Amino acid sequence: MAYRANYALVNVGAYLGPDEEALDVPWAEYVGDATPEFEFTVPTDRPSDPYVGLQAFRVDSYGHELRINGESLGGFDVPPTDGWQYWEDAITDAGLNEGTNTLRIRRDETTDDSFAVNNVTIHWREPVE
Repeated sequence: MAYRANYALVNVGAYLGPDEEALDVPWAEYVGDATPEFEFTVPTDRPSDPYVGLQAFRVDSYGHELRINGESLGGFDVPPTDGWQYWEDAITDAGLNEGTNTLRIRRDETTDDSFAVNNVTIHWREPVE
């Protein structure tokens, strides 16, 4: 069977943290401890090998979560870094569904970490019919 790559781009543009004044990121909307759910569409009932890529700014701790359809990806989802980073993580403990799916980012509330997320791209392979 032949496959092709596909993806969905989600512009998050969010700043997460306990304090709205901790970061100077005028391009991002302050959302506190969690982003709203963003929707994206998967046009196949057989997505395989899914993973996410994310642009994040100034992450200081490991406990933050990316949630796909309400489920955490498993493991650590966003590693610490001083400035900008692009991070990829396999979607292993969550699944993609045909049709509408959701993405949400949750901050680890046990830390005083403040960070921003710009774009998140969800990738998968799908069979070519």
